[in-house]
Amino acid sequence: MKVLITSTGNTANANFDLRFGRAGWYCIYDTEDASTSFIENENKDRQGGAGTKAAEQVAALGVKKVISGDFGPKAKDLLNQFSIQMVILQKQDTTVQDVIDQLKK
Repeated sequence: MKVLITSTGNTANANFDLRFGRAGWYCIYDTEDASTSFIENENKDRQGGAGTKAAEQVAALGVKKVISGDFGPKAKDLLNQFSIQMVILQKQDTTVQDVIDQLKK
């Protein structure tokens, strides 16, 4: 299963980003083969609608679960429509690797 983790950078040592639509990067972690890849969030600087565009991008990537600090109401609605699970994590001083390690348990 592909899990998306919001990130401030493009490495596993980058901090977890509490924002979904405005996160700088997305880490895609595949639970089946434990691989990771990073994709820059092309919508982070949009004037409006960053969350909905991000939700569309996530669905196109085949992600089944998103871990972030918060989701706007429109992004939540869209992710629900795409049957993508949302997990809210409020740990600010956490790295992407910390989140991946928790997923492995």
